[in-house]
Amino acid sequence: MRNLERKKIGSICLLFGKTMLLFLLNSACQQKTQEVNISENKHQTTNVSKNIGKDCVTNYHPDTDYFPDQIDSDYATGFTVEYRNHYKVVTVKNPWKDADVQFQYVLVQCGTPIPKDYKKAQIITVPVQTVVTMSTTHLPHLQKLGILEKLVGVSSFKNINTSEVRKKIERRELKEVGNNASVNVEQLLELNPDLIMTYGSGNPEFDSHPKLLEAGLPVVINAEYLESSPLGRTEWIKFTATFFNREAKAEEVFSAIATEYERIASLARKVENKPTVFTGFSFKGTWYVAGGKSYFAQYLADAGANYLWSDNNSKASLPVDFESVFQRAAEAEFWLNGSQSWSSLNDILMSDDRYKNFAALQTGQVFNNNAILNETGGNDYWESGIANPHIVLSDLITIFHPQLLPDRELVYYRQLN
Repeated sequence: MRNLERKKIGSICLLFGKTMLLFLLNSACQQKTQEVNISENKHQTTNVSKNIGKDCVTNYHPDTDYFPDQIDSDYATGFTVEYRNHYKVVTVKNPWKDADVQFQYVLVQCGTPIPKDYKKAQIITVPVQTVVTMSTTHLPHLQKLGILEKLVGVSSFKNINTSEVRKKIERRELKEVGNNASVNVEQLLELNPDLIMTYGSGNPEFDSHPKLLEAGLPVVINAEYLESSPLGRTEWIKFTATFFNREAKAEEVFSAIATEYERIASLARKVENKPTVFTGFSFKGTWYVAGGKSYFAQYLADAGANYLWSDNNSKASLPVDFESVFQRAAEAEFWLNGSQSWSSLNDILMSDDRYKNFAALQTGQVFNNNAILNETGGNDYWESGIANPHIVLSDLITIFHPQLLPDRELVYYRQLN
């Protein structure tokens, strides 16, 4: 009886063991299958992510949005960007002053088909891998976007201040290609960049882009200098970013700059005492002052100053004579942005003895935006200063209202003694 019970118990245990073994094997198989499926899904996701924005598409699908990071302009008015699934349409609305033409660029994601509806537009494959810049103001864009390695040429080495670019020059990684009427088309054809970024004046004898277009080179107009606000000029970093699929980085960089600019501007706008200011200097009988609607007039307003030509409606510099400036600005408290060659009050008096009659010179309240110059005289105010308006504004507030930013030292400006 006991032997029979032992056999029954043994049979039950054997059956139970087999059942458990099958259960464990089945569970293991299911887990392995899930792991394989997850691995395959990850692999598929990785392939898709590689196809979006950065590298050439290897498996094009018309319903895929290849530009998940998109930009819009909050301050700049000179360009627009329209996004399609696999290409972008970038329009420069006002390429130079009083222009009656616009420029359109169709940026097609590498590995996707070229759209057929843009016969008059330039077609540029993105992301761009090599670029030539014709203005020093474009260099900080590449630096802030983290893509300076793509820079292969510049118009001239002379005026460059950006340290990383200077190092590339020392390592002989860049070519000088000339500019305007002296642009070296043959060298550019040999260099064969994916993109040439330049600017226009509207004068075909001066501008380089007509020659470059005629040679079949990919050239785009950057018109940042026409913007009437400091942040508007800086926001053209987003324009540059579209050619490299770096929209997300551009948004991050610009947002931080704009936030800081607005923060410190809010401090200065609250001041009750707004000192009187004038700008410029007399050159060959003509004095050019900043227009009342210009970007620099905006700087002065945001810095809590009373600009004496703020009632003017021009966005550009105004040509006036010496007597007209003296009549309005003789008793002004501050004088800014004189000749780039002035580094002392004596330099001012040596250039024209009549300057001694301005109250700002008599009290020593003369400040020039030439504190950072390279060995050949290239002024960083016109390079990194355009990309860092919050620092320029901080300089101006430090000049007019030093109590708002205590213990701060000037960066782009210096007081002339």
